[in-house]
Amino acid sequence: MKVAVALLFVALNFYVYRFLANEEVIPPRASFASFPLEVEGWRCPGPVEMDEKSLRILGASDYWMCSYYERDTGEEVAVYVGYHESQVRRSGDGGETVIHPPEHCLPGAGWGIIDSRRVPIAFPGLPENAGLRDDAPRAKRFVIAKGEARHLVYFWYQGQDRVVTANEDVILFRFWNRARRGRTDGALVRFTTPILRDDADGAERRLQRLASQLVPLLPAYVPE
Repeated sequence: MKVAVALLFVALNFYVYRFLANEEVIPPRASFASFPLEVEGWRCPGPVEMDEKSLRILGASDYWMCSYYERDTGEEVAVYVGYHESQVRRSGDGGETVIHPPEHCLPGAGWGIIDSRRVPIAFPGLPENAGLRDDAPRAKRFVIAKGEARHLVYFWYQGQDRVVTANEDVILFRFWNRARRGRTDGALVRFTTPILRDDADGAERRLQRLASQLVPLLPAYVPE
């Protein structure tokens, strides 16, 4: 049965790419070079630049990676938004263009996932459409650990007027949007903050305060 499903998916994939969407559409968008370093109550000293090897592995065509510090408390929330203009081509140097799920990358960086759940999110500016099993946008919420350090992570996939969290939904919507619109672009949005003094609720509030400021800015950089 699994073999039959896999063969069917390959056949449909070939049919879509060969007959329904011969030309891929790359939508216009703003570059993350213009993303703000300061929003109300928060400031980023400067964006982090990835080395060429990491960027090649990651496959993002544009990205924003920056730690914002709350003016009143000095506490930190790290932000990463990686935009992939195409998820079907391989770059000329052999790097991948498909978005890598964080749950696959975190263990490789030495972080263990000690709590995982899907939670509703209602930040201003989010698309209203969600995945196949949702009627509202959701994020994956992780608590990760390395030694004694604990961090809270929220992430979701965003693009083409949709927010999804399930990896299988990402694949299906990429397939569908390529057939319908000639597009496979999308982004991974991730917020990470340390859990200080075992105060997970405080970390939650801090992360959501910054997300409510930055998420409304994303449509200019992650096209709908």
